[in-house]
Amino acid sequence: MTVALVRFTPGARTNWHSHAVGQTLHVTEGVGLVGTRDGNVVRVRAGDTVVCPPGEEHWHGAAADTFMSHLAMLETKPDGSDPTTWLEPVAQDQYQEANQ
Repeated sequence: MTVALVRFTPGARTNWHSHAVGQTLHVTEGVGLVGTRDGNVVRVRAGDTVVCPPGEEHWHGAAADTFMSHLAMLETKPDGSDPTTWLEPVAQDQYQEANQ
């Protein structure tokens, strides 16, 4: 298992991506957003945990006006290769809509 503390400045977010074996995010401070391809966006706060299922394309980052930190936890693939598939950036209009 890989665990990383990731810190986001206001407005910062990942690209779209997916994980072969899923990912768990546990917010440690601030307010953030987790979005999925179907347009669902969850606003998360310190203490919240979100589970992203295997293969689900998603993004996560800070809300527009606050910092956010989370622990990102994911299992490695059985063969030891990188379980993350990185995709395109989240469009600015998508991000702005998610913040409303």
